[in-house]
Amino acid sequence: MGGGTAGWLTAAVLAAGHNARLDSGVQITLIESPDVATIGVGEGTWPSMRDTLRKIGVSERDFIRECSASFKQGSKFVGWRTGTDEEFYYHPFSLPQGYLQTNLVPYWQSEHGDMSFAAAFSTQEALCQLDRAPKQSGTPDFAAVANYAYHLDAGKFATFLQKHCTQQLGVRHVLDHVAGVNASPEGDIASLATRASGDIAADLFIDCTGVASLLLGKHFGVPFISKKDVLFNDRAIAMQVPYAEGNDTISSATIATARDAGWIWDIGLPSRRGVGYVYSSDHAADEEAEATLRRYVLADPRSCAAGDIVARKLTFNPGFRQEFWHRNCVAVGMSAGFIEPLEASAIALVELSAAMIRDELPANRAVMATVAKRFNERFSYRWERIIEFLKLHYVLTDRTDSAYWRDHCARESIPERLAGLMELWRYQPPSRYDLVQTEEIFPSASYQYVLYGMGFKTEPRATSCSRDNFEMAHKSFRENATHLEKQMHGLPANRELINYMSQLTG
Repeated sequence: MGGGTAGWLTAAVLAAGHNARLDSGVQITLIESPDVATIGVGEGTWPSMRDTLRKIGVSERDFIRECSASFKQGSKFVGWRTGTDEEFYYHPFSLPQGYLQTNLVPYWQSEHGDMSFAAAFSTQEALCQLDRAPKQSGTPDFAAVANYAYHLDAGKFATFLQKHCTQQLGVRHVLDHVAGVNASPEGDIASLATRASGDIAADLFIDCTGVASLLLGKHFGVPFISKKDVLFNDRAIAMQVPYAEGNDTISSATIATARDAGWIWDIGLPSRRGVGYVYSSDHAADEEAEATLRRYVLADPRSCAAGDIVARKLTFNPGFRQEFWHRNCVAVGMSAGFIEPLEASAIALVELSAAMIRDELPANRAVMATVAKRFNERFSYRWERIIEFLKLHYVLTDRTDSAYWRDHCARESIPERLAGLMELWRYQPPSRYDLVQTEEIFPSASYQYVLYGMGFKTEPRATSCSRDNFEMAHKSFRENATHLEKQMHGLPANRELINYMSQLTG
């Protein structure tokens, strides 16, 4: 129930995984109200999207062209440590060179502390600074020279998925308003009552109705757990900013620029930029936030005049549902929860949810409770880890220039587990022992990029400064430099490759 990115992406993953186009496959119906517009937020993805698109059977070239997509190699954080726009660090998508072989941190701190951790062991900081693409024109669909994800137009992406689902994957599309929920005697959802299409029965109902959470939240009354005491941002103002010229450079990273009461995202698409200010209503008024955003847009030479651009305002309560799968209903997308778009977890959580439903699709109602329990445990863990990881970006700041940044560093706002890890990381870098699941939402390498990008220092053990360790780390440093030299000579500009791929058909 519900379209948008969450609804159509989930339908695509399930339909492709269970042969919905065949009579012997699972029947997938998507009910979408003609009266309710989708929010269309979430223009950033993770590298997992490449595998998702491949598995549902779309062409990367068609996707790039029809969704106004561009390549993303990570995130750039500007002003998070000191508040100046000259200071920045990167969280790239590639693992640090040699990361799986040795502890790189002592060598980096000792020998190359004058350069960023990301620059020392990843090629992607330099590639993004020069707006380079992550692959060449001859590289096959979804293959990479440098690891990448996408920026995309969320509205166009939903339309693209709808077309693919209905024309290629066998998904039944019902454009109708749901007037009520019919319950079975046992308490399950038996069917959805629609205005024009009658009652639509099913075995499993997936709630993709956004923040309204009409099935899981409203019908079943599953409580919402607010995390505003940890992550303060609860407002966003978004703008679609045309380029001043038709062929302006397209950034190869999401740019997140810190401001007094939040941060501004800047996402480059082929036809425009998606720019928005996410902030705390406890620390800034809406009018003040919009003025801050417009000043940022006007200061960029790529922007057209910002005075006529409509600013769209969003309000949200950061947090997630107490459980995500209740009886025969599972929530995916904003109906399950929503937090600020830092590190672009929204669409990734849709992918992960859809993939687990696909892989664990109950054979019958008798085993559904077991599957639901596993799903709830996995996603409760994932939401908690995301919230901790996002909080890490704030608590490492040196900024004391506004109440927003001071409040983020208050001990009572820091989750207990994160506080303990930060104490541990004073003496040893983040590692796989800190994150114990086989499919962690963020690997320990991501924590290292943020920690050391924000100037955190780890006091190394003497044994980690051994000659063998330093030699292995030095080898990795040199290998990264060699890779970078080759990539700098071989990779085109981001816009150049996007223009080329947009001219091709799948």
